[in-house]
Amino acid sequence: MRLLLRSETGRFTLTKEFVGDDQIPPYAILSHTWGPDNEEVTFEDIVNGTGEAKPGYAKIRFCGEQARQDDVSSPSVDGNHKYNRRPWESDFRKSRWFTRGWTLQELLAPASVEFFSRERERLGDKSSLRTQICEITNIPHTALQGHPLSQFSVEERLRWIQHRQTKLEEDKAYSLLGIFDVYILPIYGEGAANAHARLLDEFYKMQKCIQDLRLSDPRDDKKRIEDSKGGLLEGLYDWILENPAFQQWRNDQQSRLLWIKGDPGKGKTMLLCGVINELERSKAKSVLLSYFFCQATDSRIRSATAVLRGLDAGKTLFEDTNAWVAMSEIFTDILQDLSLGSTCLVVDTLDEYVIDLPKLLDFIVQASSISPRIKWIVSSRNWPNIEKTLDTATQKLRLCLDLNEKSVSAAVTTFIYDTREAIQQHLTLNASGTFLWVALVCQELSNISGWKALQKLTAFPPGLDALYRRMLDQIMNSEDAELCKSILAVVSAVYRPVTLDELVAFVDMPNGVAGEYEALSEIIGLCGSFLTLRERTISFVHQSAKDFLIEKASISLSRIEDVHSSIFSRSLQAMSRTLQRDVYSLAAPGVSINQVKPPVPDPIAIVHLKDGGLVHKFLCQSFLYWLEALSLMRSLSNDVVMIRKLEDWVQINIGPALYAFVHDAKRFALYNRSVIEQNPLQLYCSALVFAPEKSIVRETFEKCIPPWIKQKPKVQANWNAALQTLEGHSDGDSSVAFSPDGKQVVSGSYDSTVRLWDAATGAALQTLEGYIYSVRSIAFSPDGKQVVSSSDDGTVRLWDAATGAALQTLEGYNNSVTPVAFSPNSKLLPILQLFGIEVLF
Repeated sequence: MRLLLRSETGRFTLTKEFVGDDQIPPYAILSHTWGPDNEEVTFEDIVNGTGEAKPGYAKIRFCGEQARQDDVSSPSVDGNHKYNRRPWESDFRKSRWFTRGWTLQELLAPASVEFFSRERERLGDKSSLRTQICEITNIPHTALQGHPLSQFSVEERLRWIQHRQTKLEEDKAYSLLGIFDVYILPIYGEGAANAHARLLDEFYKMQKCIQDLRLSDPRDDKKRIEDSKGGLLEGLYDWILENPAFQQWRNDQQSRLLWIKGDPGKGKTMLLCGVINELERSKAKSVLLSYFFCQATDSRIRSATAVLRGLDAGKTLFEDTNAWVAMSEIFTDILQDLSLGSTCLVVDTLDEYVIDLPKLLDFIVQASSISPRIKWIVSSRNWPNIEKTLDTATQKLRLCLDLNEKSVSAAVTTFIYDTREAIQQHLTLNASGTFLWVALVCQELSNISGWKALQKLTAFPPGLDALYRRMLDQIMNSEDAELCKSILAVVSAVYRPVTLDELVAFVDMPNGVAGEYEALSEIIGLCGSFLTLRERTISFVHQSAKDFLIEKASISLSRIEDVHSSIFSRSLQAMSRTLQRDVYSLAAPGVSINQVKPPVPDPIAIVHLKDGGLVHKFLCQSFLYWLEALSLMRSLSNDVVMIRKLEDWVQINIGPALYAFVHDAKRFALYNRSVIEQNPLQLYCSALVFAPEKSIVRETFEKCIPPWIKQKPKVQANWNAALQTLEGHSDGDSSVAFSPDGKQVVSGSYDSTVRLWDAATGAALQTLEGYIYSVRSIAFSPDGKQVVSSSDDGTVRLWDAATGAALQTLEGYNNSVTPVAFSPNSKLLPILQLFGIEVLF
């Protein structure tokens, strides 16, 4: 951007262009409606030093003078006091400024907007005049006050522009780009309808990307963690704010990485919750704060890729084998962006997951040296492998809770301050600076009478493991021991936290409690204090509780292999009872997946896929119902991979009958994937009707073909060589190629797009856009990291295969370019031109 610089003499000159936010000085914007073209000052007038005689120059001169006064903090004069009856208000409401399209974002974006009359008298600002502005524009007070526009619906934001006008019809859509926080290239002449459609299309793409990017909202995770631990008490974390290491990290630009380390239960997570609250309260508007809570008990948020997805604000891009590469490159680019202001990134409990931990540690070390504007806080246990990696960071600090025992113990004392003196003394002496120990003991004490508290208190041994052992012994000696053992075994073995409804399917519950929330909650409470229940989801009170049960109490619980086997067989039983044809009662075979709204309660909430006989029986009874459920859950493509894995396992471990069924089921799912994803009930119509006559799935489920299909078409006897059909291009295909590893397919089309597909599932991974004319030729690089394509528009484009980003556009040809190819070392790109041969090195 460029600014007008006002000299001491009152003349204006153009500044140099500004690139980064930290280079831009304070400035003011003159927002006004234009008069006749010959009256307004143009860019050329400023460059040439002309235009001072134009009437419009007076507005620029006034804006410069006002900006100068504001810059030296001149007293703000509110013109309202001069007009007790506000005779100007009628004209204010009729101002053309409120009817123009581009002034909408000039009203909403700045924190301060001041209004002046034609006579240069200040009328007020958007705060003092908010009542009038809201009535004139129908924009809510909260939007004027700076609340994020994402809080307002699409329809509401569109209403704000409804009665405004622009000189060019497309500008009515383009003036909303800032309101919807998207960018589209202006194409004047495309018409208002097309511009409006492109705007909303880009907005919905962005919304879907954000939804797919974040598996979990860290703000919700933070609130859930605080609630599950009884809330964050003020004062518990104050000591860290005065700690020298934290102070140095906060104030020294060169101290970019702070590692907070401590043993389990020392309060690292709640400490960081408090630090985050402090940073949110004190940070300037220009400072970005982002955080992530790792939790081993939740599979969604316990991988390196999940951390970067959570810190960052298309789905398949972040789910395949290239997910870490794609996410880390994107995140690095974000951190290197010159427009990114001061940023604080907080990652809690690095030790609470094991998936790709070395990758994440290396990334944090490297990222901490990218820019002095980026600062990190991370926490973990005292693990040597974490310390070894973090020690390689150049600008690092560490804060060891064990070396701050007095501060932590003082915080623990505050935590238990409200208890009686004797109880307080006992807790203080035995807590060993561990919040979790105090929390668990207090939870146990809350269930007994006050006069018994001191007597019971002495029974609690110091130290977490000893306390866990006592809790487990109490469970084993209770009349509900077997039920509690089963629950703890299941919760310890599952991949992610289970809900109450799922637990009922995996554990034999007492009669009459299924579906009864209060009864099930009481049963969870029988499991000592190992488990917590929040919004019907069961989790461990702390990772150390799960570690204890798995590593130190395995003799008391079932073997993990036996638990997995039980969950497997019970899942099959649950699905066999639940799954049926048209489980959502959609009725019409043509109902689109976009029209489907899951009922409450959702009958397919539990759909998870040894004993080959059980599997074979389930598939023969429920395979089509299972596919329907996966389609309704919008996870069909991912589960095609599961069918492939099942096929490989069955071939090695089970007999030929089951293998033949699974192989046929795979062909059936792949061949019909596209239609089933869009219209789930077509499973029983077109998918079965057009399956080969000798298909095992068709023969098994022939009775499911609707009786109103009287005449079945003649089809081939067996599956042909075509494995699946990839659909998505709106015109014919011009070129197709496999990636070197065979995992992806790239296709070019006459519809001017290039598409990347997952060869195993047929899922669309990327759509590469930018061409105006047909795509002629495509090729993968030998390392599979890049795709090259050529077009009738005379250009060759290079794309990143993992992210879909356009890397380069090679221009200079007068005619179509075809074909294209990479050299063996992936560096040279020979190109044969359609008319005459030309080689590009």
